[in-house]
Amino acid sequence: MEGYEENDVTPAQPMDPNSVLVANNKALVTPGELIAKGVDFLPGGGTYKDAGEVRSKLLGIVRLRNDHLVSVVPLSGQYMPFSGDGVIGVVADVQISSWMVDVNAPYIAFLSLSEGVDEYVDLQKSDLTHYFDVGDVVYAKVLSVSKRKDVKLTMRDRVCRKLHGGNIMTITPAKVPRLIGKGGSMIELIKQHTGCHIIVGQNGLVWMKGEKEALAAEAVMMVERESHIDGLTDRITSFLTSQQG
Repeated sequence: MEGYEENDVTPAQPMDPNSVLVANNKALVTPGELIAKGVDFLPGGGTYKDAGEVRSKLLGIVRLRNDHLVSVVPLSGQYMPFSGDGVIGVVADVQISSWMVDVNAPYIAFLSLSEGVDEYVDLQKSDLTHYFDVGDVVYAKVLSVSKRKDVKLTMRDRVCRKLHGGNIMTITPAKVPRLIGKGGSMIELIKQHTGCHIIVGQNGLVWMKGEKEALAAEAVMMVERESHIDGLTDRITSFLTSQQG
C-alpha cells in the first residue's frame, strides 16, 4: 500500500511461560491498567514497568512490536514518535548539513544529509535547498528517538520521498489505525472512490492529491469522527457512493 507500512503487529508468543499478554494490540487502556507481565515484554512510550508488570501511563491505544516492546499511543494530544514510524513532515529549517522537520510532535525532528540524500554532496559547492527547502513535504521514517527525545529521520527506505503538490490534513494520531483499516482496507476504499493519491503518516498527518481531494477529506474526517461506531466501513461506502457523479 502506497506510503504506509503496517508496523503494529502482534508479537511472537512469549518464550517465558510466566510472560502473559493481558491487553491486545490496539486495545484501549487507562492509566495504571495492566497490559503485560513477565520478562518477555519491555515498556515503551506511554508505559512503565513495576514488579515485572507493564502498565499504561495514560489513556490510549496499546501498540505492540515484534520485539515485544509495549507502548501506548495517547488517545488525544500530540504524536509521540517511535522508531520505525512512517511520518509525514514539513521542512522547517535548512542547516549546514541537515534539515529540521516538523512531524506534528512536541519535538522537532532531525534529518541528516547522509540519511536524506543517497549521492555524495560537496557542501562547499552545493545548496541543500536543491534537495529539500523550507516548506517542502516529505514522507520519512523515524530512525531513532533518544532518551532526551532527539528524533532522527531517514529517507533511506523505498517508500520515503518528497511529496509534490496536494494538501495535508491532520487527524488524531490514535485514529490512524482505524483510517488505515485492516490490511489497508479503509484507506484503499477512499482511494478507489475518489481517485486520489493518499498517504497516511503515523503522526496523524494525511497527504492527498487528486481532483476529488475535498471528498477524500470529508471521508477521512468521517472516519475520525465515527471511528468508535460499528459498521463504519458500510457507512463510508454508502457516503462515497452517494457522492459519485
